[in-house]
Amino acid sequence: MMRLPKFRYYAPRTVREAVAIRADAGPESAYVAGGTDLYPNMKRRQQTPNVVIGLSRIPALSKMRSGSEGVSIGSAVLLSAVETHRRVRRDYPGLVAAVEAISTPPLRNMGTLGGNLLLDTRCNYYDQNYEWRKAIHFCLKKDGDVCWVAPGSPKCLAVQSADSVPILIALNARAILVSPTGPREVAVEDLYRDDGIAYLTKRPEELLTEIRLGKPDGWRGSYRKLRRRGAFDFPVLCVGAAVRREGDRVAEARLVLSGVASAPIRLKRAEEILVGGPLDPRAIEDAAEAAAGPSRPMDNTDFSFLWRKAMTRKFVAAALNDLS
Repeated sequence: MMRLPKFRYYAPRTVREAVAIRADAGPESAYVAGGTDLYPNMKRRQQTPNVVIGLSRIPALSKMRSGSEGVSIGSAVLLSAVETHRRVRRDYPGLVAAVEAISTPPLRNMGTLGGNLLLDTRCNYYDQNYEWRKAIHFCLKKDGDVCWVAPGSPKCLAVQSADSVPILIALNARAILVSPTGPREVAVEDLYRDDGIAYLTKRPEELLTEIRLGKPDGWRGSYRKLRRRGAFDFPVLCVGAAVRREGDRVAEARLVLSGVASAPIRLKRAEEILVGGPLDPRAIEDAAEAAAGPSRPMDNTDFSFLWRKAMTRKFVAAALNDLS
């Protein structure tokens, strides 16, 4: 049986208190909301914080607000609450599809939207128990000095595997981060960097408090996910797509690929192909073909990396067909 290591647990009641505890505890501390990612990682000794700061008792983080400018979702709002919220289902069906694809209903009743945005990167050589990892002399991401995916690589190639991220980027969502010096707002797209270890641009002391979605204004989004089973599995390739039409022409398009690199990938050439014309089968085929180029999956998760690359065309096309 894998057991949690010893740690001190705090349960603050306000964002200000939580941020102050984190600042005092330093880098050997961690925030936790649902715990569906952090606690298994702690059991496998992938993460070993001495201090854990629980967020479930902070009412401000568990609220959803909707108004004329869009929807605000607290970072500790349960995934199951997001997928059943009437306004979200009406205005952002692509986000609902992504959330419904996360894991299983029991885990969506524990996991939070903020936790999914900040999900640790994944890899076959990293997501194993301590003894397994020790037997291969660990890996670059934790306790070792070699990336077993590509031993000559100077950086970790663990994969970004959060379902909600590509569709939130496609919908141009914003995130609010709070630190002892105050709040700042960033695009969700700017939260990530292409590095399996330092995969977040969020500073360690910052707390993600809120995700903001603007009013649809003609935007429609969709989500498609490749995985082995119909539930539970993380994506090994996923696509978030959003388009805004003016008449029968695409005025703007945003396409995001994930599950194939350490950060989500904007498919800008594919977006350019779509803008200015109808979303017809020819445009979809051309955009899907352009999307295959930036898709360079590594052999570090389920399925052959060559097959995952080939599936990029099909899943981009499927996501766009959902919007046609």
